[in-house]
Amino acid sequence: MAAMTPEQHHLVQRVRALVDDEPDVREVPMFGGRAIMVNDKMIVSAGKTGDLLVRVAADRHETLLGEPGAEQAQMGAGRDMGLGWITVAPEAIADDDRLAFWIDVAMRHNRTVAGGQSVGKKSRRA
Repeated sequence: MAAMTPEQHHLVQRVRALVDDEPDVREVPMFGGRAIMVNDKMIVSAGKTGDLLVRVAADRHETLLGEPGAEQAQMGAGRDMGLGWITVAPEAIADDDRLAFWIDVAMRHNRTVAGGQSVGKKSRRA
């Protein structure tokens, strides 16, 4: 895996501590960051600047955009990633309780997503 920036490394360490009790956790490079996967589904990705890409339930997306530091995630300049993808600014997750809030949001969504709907898996057609 590519070397992490200090901000990214620190954030990944903090996320690891919050998901340590989960049985199936792994990290993969994804979306220009370090994705944390639980049960083969991405919950978050730590960005190089210490921002956090969070996978959320589409029906909670608009409400969660009202949280401090949350904004619509983008893939490159001006290309929205769509419902269910939120980026949280580093200063908004500097507090451990705020980071735990976002990990909880992502884990709640993770538990509702079937394996075939996870990020990075292609659907198989008959």
